[in-house]
Amino acid sequence: MNSFFRNIILLFFLFLGMQVFAEEITGAENHEKTEELNVTELILDHLADTYGWHITTFGHTHVTIPLPIIVKGKNSGWNVFSSARFEHGHAEYKGFYISQKDFKGKIVEKDSSGAEVRPLDLSITKNACSLLLSSTILIIMVMSCARWYRQRQGKPEEASPKGFVAALEMLIMTIVNDVAKPCIGKNYKRYIPYLLTVFFFIFFNNLLGIIPFFPGGANVTGNIAITSVLAICTFIIVNIFGSKEYWKEIFWPDVPIWLKALPVMPAIEVIGMFTKPFALMIRLFANILAGHAIVLGLTCMVFLTVSLGATLNTSMTILAVLMSVLIGFVELLVAFIQAYVFTLLSSVFIGLSQVEPHHAKH
Repeated sequence: MNSFFRNIILLFFLFLGMQVFAEEITGAENHEKTEELNVTELILDHLADTYGWHITTFGHTHVTIPLPIIVKGKNSGWNVFSSARFEHGHAEYKGFYISQKDFKGKIVEKDSSGAEVRPLDLSITKNACSLLLSSTILIIMVMSCARWYRQRQGKPEEASPKGFVAALEMLIMTIVNDVAKPCIGKNYKRYIPYLLTVFFFIFFNNLLGIIPFFPGGANVTGNIAITSVLAICTFIIVNIFGSKEYWKEIFWPDVPIWLKALPVMPAIEVIGMFTKPFALMIRLFANILAGHAIVLGLTCMVFLTVSLGATLNTSMTILAVLMSVLIGFVELLVAFIQAYVFTLLSSVFIGLSQVEPHHAKH
């Protein structure tokens, strides 16, 4: 019964998110009736990072949480102000405005020749705000779990955790026993903090990205800047803590001497050092971005079929809603799978760098 009510609540929130999205599109259509709905541009705009956290739209009124703008202009120096000054991209403040041309969606100013140039931009954008918020919530969750274990000491009657603590323990032991130990080997413990951090960070932000209203809805793990930082962290750990045998196999592999004379094998190995983190970055970015784009694309079907008649539009609306709900459930699974795969591949790459000499293995 509890599972049934949870599913009903989830369906309600999914429908609410679609309603919010519908209001946004309707408001845009009323504002510019002469323009046709550009699905590609609409999807890209909703997936892009912004300087304000848009909640919903009522008619022509936009409900948005303003975020701090921190920029350094070439002539005006440092400036700190609220993103509300831009009035949703329709106003200029202190020479700064949001570009609609070459740097679309970014803060720009004009130089002496009148050309748009980017200032030094350290603003707290929607993704950055979501990143700080999700990290804070995640730290509180993990610390509450650690607090439960500290209080359990000396109380054998409370040996088995329940509820949230039990779920968190299950995920932790899954990463430790099924990922780190088999992939890394005897030195797995030194890498556990990093692997658990990466797993829970990706998993939690994936879940928040599915929620269509505040504090969710930000495309954090679908942003290539975030996935590239995670991939670089794995790259640094792999190559800094790699064993001597690992570097020997890269620059002086155990191959016939004529292959050592030609630096083909070292070149291939060096390229492989960079393709591994690149694959991590693209895999996470593309899968999360595609999931969000599919949901938005299915929602747009409702508005694209308006001109085809009431019967066809109604049937396509029902189909779009059902498919969006289905994709929503699939994204719940994908949220875990992508976090697990990123952690698994990071463990594999770390394990490959912990190569031991052949005599040590025997």
